[in-house]
Amino acid sequence: MEKTLRTLEYHKVVEILLEKAESNLGKERIKGIKPLIEIEKIEYLQRQTEEAHSLLIKRGVPPLYGIHSVAPEVRRAEIGGSLTPGGLLKIADSLRVSRGLKNYIRETREDKDFNYPIIERMINNLSSFKGIEDEINNAIISENEISDSASSALRSIRRQIVNKNEAVRDKLSSIISSQSNKKYLQDSIVTMREGRYVIPVKSENKGNIPGLVHDMSGSGATLFIEPMAVVQLNNELRELELKEREEIERILMVLSNLVADEAEAIANNQKILQELDFIFAKGKLALEMKATRPKLNQKGYINIKKGRHPLLKVDKIVPIDIYIGNDFTSLVITGPNTGGKTVTLKTVGLLSLMAQSGLHIPADFNSEIAVFNQIFADIGDEQSIEQSLSTFSSHMVNIVDILANVGYNSLILFDELGAGTDPTEGAALAMSILDHLLKLNVRTIATTHYSQLKLYALTTENVKNASVEFDVETLSPTYNLLIGVPGKSNAFEISKRLGLKEHIIDYARNLISKENVEFEDVLQAMEKDRLAIEANKAEAEKYRIEVEKLKDDLAREKEKTRESREKTLQKAKEDARNILKAAKEDADNIIEGLRSLSVEIEKENSRKIQEARETLGTKLKEAEKKASPSIFNIKSRKPPKNLKAGETVEVLTFNQKGVVLEEPDENQNVKVQVGIMKISTHISTLRRAEAEEMHKVHGSTKKIFSSKSRNVKAEIDLRGKNLDEAFLELDKYLDDAYMAGLKEISIIHGKGTGVLRDGIQGYLKGHRHVKTHRLGKYGEGGDGVTIVEIK
Repeated sequence: MEKTLRTLEYHKVVEILLEKAESNLGKERIKGIKPLIEIEKIEYLQRQTEEAHSLLIKRGVPPLYGIHSVAPEVRRAEIGGSLTPGGLLKIADSLRVSRGLKNYIRETREDKDFNYPIIERMINNLSSFKGIEDEINNAIISENEISDSASSALRSIRRQIVNKNEAVRDKLSSIISSQSNKKYLQDSIVTMREGRYVIPVKSENKGNIPGLVHDMSGSGATLFIEPMAVVQLNNELRELELKEREEIERILMVLSNLVADEAEAIANNQKILQELDFIFAKGKLALEMKATRPKLNQKGYINIKKGRHPLLKVDKIVPIDIYIGNDFTSLVITGPNTGGKTVTLKTVGLLSLMAQSGLHIPADFNSEIAVFNQIFADIGDEQSIEQSLSTFSSHMVNIVDILANVGYNSLILFDELGAGTDPTEGAALAMSILDHLLKLNVRTIATTHYSQLKLYALTTENVKNASVEFDVETLSPTYNLLIGVPGKSNAFEISKRLGLKEHIIDYARNLISKENVEFEDVLQAMEKDRLAIEANKAEAEKYRIEVEKLKDDLAREKEKTRESREKTLQKAKEDARNILKAAKEDADNIIEGLRSLSVEIEKENSRKIQEARETLGTKLKEAEKKASPSIFNIKSRKPPKNLKAGETVEVLTFNQKGVVLEEPDENQNVKVQVGIMKISTHISTLRRAEAEEMHKVHGSTKKIFSSKSRNVKAEIDLRGKNLDEAFLELDKYLDDAYMAGLKEISIIHGKGTGVLRDGIQGYLKGHRHVKTHRLGKYGEGGDGVTIVEIK
């Protein structure tokens, strides 16, 4: 199989596939790809490719960048080791990719035609650790830098280091800027040696700048001295740097422990991400090659529709249609050189290998590929100088090896079978080899120039002729493959077109056998007939297309008529609906006008009543002023004591009998019901009524209360009234409800804008008869009703 893969250039397809992978892990997986022979496994791989191809079209490229091999880091963390910043960043990247893929498939799942079970299951098996990812990214800036925000201790240490550095540099700057020290210095600069701040001092003046010598220039003229004044500061700086290193190691250890806690899941993520990268690489390759998923079978049947060689440029390829394995098992292809015979062989072989590797093939939909146990190919000139083998011998070595290893369910591809030796013997060998393979029932495709093989294919069952078309007029191949038609050599026609003299061509015709001439004439006649049939077929196709066009036009006209009728009906319905709507609006406007008029009349009546009341009140006040003050200053010589609600009293100022409604308050004022009036008067203006009079008053009061209790309803409807009108009616109604002995009433005010409801709520708060009030509950009218409990 390895030789076949090399002959058919399978490795070049793999190299193209490698370029589609995002990660080295994916590339490693691709390098292990190979054709399989188990149809169930191949179908699974094909479904993977199909899902990836569909997702790439609908959702675009998934977020796969950032997949790394983190197995060494995970193992190190598991055994308690501390990971490097770079290793932790790799793990964070892998976790980010896992999380991104989960979001990618979650968004894709919203599509109504979502159906990617293999990829969805794999992505669902990924573990997402946003906490670990954030901790790493928050702590580590790059492979060589830890962030200040990694810990508060690290931030504090680094702040101290900055301050200490500034203190050291300030001290050294004061030394080098001192006029007394400048003459001892080689240069007025501050530099570093062995991690400590130093200044360059002339060798002869080293005694004038006390300190530690850390280095000397190459010439020996300069000593790099750490002045004693900054030794302690440098020591403190070194201690802070050690603390910083220890804190960084602690942070890395904490992060490594987080990774260790989820080591198994992270390692599992890597395997899934590697496989997903491989799957989407297959999808990208299919997209680039405009490839489709082939139908697979185990019957040895190949039917490639518009197949293209995957290594040739798409815009320069003439697609081929080729089939074998159903009506015949051997195919003999003839035709001129450079006509496309070898490309046809390689296309069939390479597409079979790709399909059995789980890759889509560059061919039209519903192309069929057989799953073969073995594929053999003897293609190309493999002449070997080193082994002293001629072209014929080289081919024969391959053929001998193929025949020795061929088994059931094999595909064999021969290029120029029997070539490179005496034509008669070569043709005989070729027919014998083909006959042997025919008896083994293996699928064989062979190219040849031998006329004997054309005749063999015509006269042998289960063998078929095919040819690559050649245009004699232009002396160029068309690259079309014609199955069932043997190829004509066209040697005499080509020679004639190229200018070879006619008598030489005629003499050549006489040299070949009569049978061969007749056979070539038959082929020429067949070719003419085929061209005529093709022309008639093209004409028939033209008429068929015209008929289809006419049918389409008729269908469109029919559809237009139907749509026009439906539009007319729809418009009529809409017009009728608009007329009804307009009539309804007119009726509503009239009703609204009447309602408004009714409201205006009601308002006018209420206004007149209010004016009458105000006029009456004014007259009463005037009457009071005119009346003798003595009338209102009448005092009881013996004011009643211990008055109780319900007792009958005589109101001296009105000379009327009444019933006490409430006991005297702290100012000795008493509320009394006098007829239909309620008054508040001082106890000194009252006198207890005689027993007979009390009986009469009580009887009268009872009659009034009895009448009220019968006539007063437990609810009042104030909807449509303004606040003044509502307060007027509500005040009277509350008095009536109180006198009727109702314990709970309902005030219907509606929801509306809420002005009436809020006004009523405020009015009830200070009313003398109201104990409590609340908005209605569900079933009572909700916010449109207020429930009042009477005292």
